[in-house]
Amino acid sequence: MSALLRFVNRAALHRTLAVRGIKTSPKKDETAAIATPVTKEDFANPNPKNWVSYGFDHKDETNDRNSTKASFFFAVTLCLVWGTFFWAYLPDTQMRDWAQREAFLELRRREKAGLDLVSPNYVDPSTIVLPSDEELGDTEIII
Repeated sequence: MSALLRFVNRAALHRTLAVRGIKTSPKKDETAAIATPVTKEDFANPNPKNWVSYGFDHKDETNDRNSTKASFFFAVTLCLVWGTFFWAYLPDTQMRDWAQREAFLELRRREKAGLDLVSPNYVDPSTIVLPSDEELGDTEIII
């Protein structure tokens, strides 16, 4: 959402920056702290002179703040919080939980039947072709 608003405001920003130059002279509004005492009205001013935009709207402060708050609401609350919640409770599409449950059930069945947990003849020994002693030669066999 912020990218869309920034894209819309990009042309206006480029026109504004092309017209304005960088000024290095002292500001017109700067005054010494002794000359202007701070009043209650300065603290409660809803439209301060030195407003800095968040980048959503460079002309209207209210629209800029509302766009910022809406953007962060959608990004944080909806995407991160609800997205994480949704992702955490998705069904098990890889069947990992099912395979683990089946393994525990098979182990329990084999223990009750008095069988080995893993059969030594899981693969039929007659189907395995091993090399002869002459073919192995001096090859070191590590068991």
